[in-house]
Amino acid sequence: MTSRCASTSAIARALLLCSALLAAHARAGAPTPAAPQQFARLGDVTLENGAVIHDCQLGYRTLGTLNAARDNAVLVPTWHTGTSAQLLEILGPQGLFDPAPYFVILVDALGNGVSCSPSNSTSQHGKAFPAFTIRDMVASEHRLLTEKLGIHHLRAMVGYSMGGMQTLQWMVSHPRFIDIAIPIAATPRLSSYDLLFWRTAEQAIATDATFAGGDYQRNPPLPLFQMVFALNASSPDYRQRMTAPAGFDKFLHETVAPDPEAPDANDNLAQIRALLTQDIGAGPGGPQGLEQAAARVRARVHLINARQDQLINPGAAQALAPLLHARMTLLDSECGHFAIQCDMAAIRTAIEAALKP
Repeated sequence: MTSRCASTSAIARALLLCSALLAAHARAGAPTPAAPQQFARLGDVTLENGAVIHDCQLGYRTLGTLNAARDNAVLVPTWHTGTSAQLLEILGPQGLFDPAPYFVILVDALGNGVSCSPSNSTSQHGKAFPAFTIRDMVASEHRLLTEKLGIHHLRAMVGYSMGGMQTLQWMVSHPRFIDIAIPIAATPRLSSYDLLFWRTAEQAIATDATFAGGDYQRNPPLPLFQMVFALNASSPDYRQRMTAPAGFDKFLHETVAPDPEAPDANDNLAQIRALLTQDIGAGPGGPQGLEQAAARVRARVHLINARQDQLINPGAAQALAPLLHARMTLLDSECGHFAIQCDMAAIRTAIEAALKP
């Protein structure tokens, strides 16, 4: 599939994965399943750094019915700044996987603007919101399942990008909770290149004059952040093929154009900083190193990555695969981190194979 979504300000919306266009591609006109937004009130949530999020609620949607054996639940967490509504758009027979046989829980990760976030907190608004980690996301999702939905075991977990990072952390934090784990475009720990990219993205927000240290009155357009994402979202070959030099000014204008639907900048920054903590071998009282982390995992794992991913380097996932005796699909995709644009069929085939008994 080719589309213009990776060449426009969708990139500035930070891994929304071009959900509207992908939905049209994935569902081929099928109606979006009914899955209304729901919220679970968690109260005060203590984070691993000791800080507390007050009056936290976690957003989620569900599809299907939990069977009598209660063994068909599948958890799908959101990517960076993504929402459960966008996840809904890329499921289906021609999407990531067909949800029909399962009870699917689409969860809005901490800080995404739907669940408790800097932008929607009344008592800890904006920069006053506590810093959280991927492990904190997992802990809140575990509470959602066990305390609010009465689910104590998952048939599978499928996550894309930061959703895949949550999946990897789930495997270690709750090793007997999941039968099948399918992290896509994710890493168990950030490489030095990943750190360079994400630190640059972080600084592109934090140092923007209109960000005003997080005290802005209007959501800032963040043109440098948009350009940083445009630079790495796909491969150089893809960009050169999609944008001729004569069309570059138009591409750049579209990339940095203010987007009224862009995620809140404080939410964006908070999730970037959470993403920067990704390391399944770390954590309070947890294992040290990939080997020790892998030894805890009991799930059957299928890793899906793209060689050309310049947002999340696939190297650490490749190193993890043999430690888990996991299957790995390594895509050759010029769309890089946005391989879902170019290679949805290959990704879906890998997921369907992984979900088979």
